[in-house]
Amino acid sequence: MIPLELIEQAKTAQVVTVLTGAGISAESGVPTFRGENGLWKKFRPQELANFDAFMRNPELVWEWYNYRRKIIEEISPNSGHFALVEMESYFPQFNLITQNVDGLHQRAGSRNVVELHGNIGRNRCVKCNRISTENLSLNGQKVPTCECGGLLRPDVVWFGELLPEDAIQKAFQASKSCDFFFSIGTSAVVYPAASLPEIAKQNGAFVVEINLEPTPITSFADISIRGKSGIVLPQIVKALT
Repeated sequence: MIPLELIEQAKTAQVVTVLTGAGISAESGVPTFRGENGLWKKFRPQELANFDAFMRNPELVWEWYNYRRKIIEEISPNSGHFALVEMESYFPQFNLITQNVDGLHQRAGSRNVVELHGNIGRNRCVKCNRISTENLSLNGQKVPTCECGGLLRPDVVWFGELLPEDAIQKAFQASKSCDFFFSIGTSAVVYPAASLPEIAKQNGAFVVEINLEPTPITSFADISIRGKSGIVLPQIVKALT
């Protein structure tokens, strides 16, 4: 049951900002780092998702990311993703910030998406920073390279790297300027993303958390709902429309 207060507040909202984390993708079947199977179980994420590891053994890192890409390609957006697409059309201004790299929001139809941690479907040159979206596969060949000769890497944020400046600034601004903020499927322990709900609250926004378990956001959220976003979000959309 969706609290009446949430619907009343949402109906008057002019600027809505949403932050999504691994929880919404997990409902589609996207495995988390610690959910990898088979060969990759023997590796810690930090051993593969960092620049030094890539430079030491780019073939291994590319094998892992191609494995992850294949999983994501076979997965579809869920009802939570599609509900957010409907919300984007409902509210006068709608900002979607995600910590996920799977591109499922865009595949569902969301247009205004800020990707804090990059996108596993893109590649970036370590030398000239050129971005490409070619579907690269090793197939026993050398590690893919850019036209300039530099190594190509997945365009995602690795351990020890800073978030893209443009993305984090857009996220901060969207959190400061909104009057309604959704935190969906995020553990709220990875900064600076975890600070976005706090920023929204400090600037007067009505904060709603949707997550399976309590998080640090729970203590200051105006409403905290325990449940799957794929179930809760469509109910909110239905109540709004």
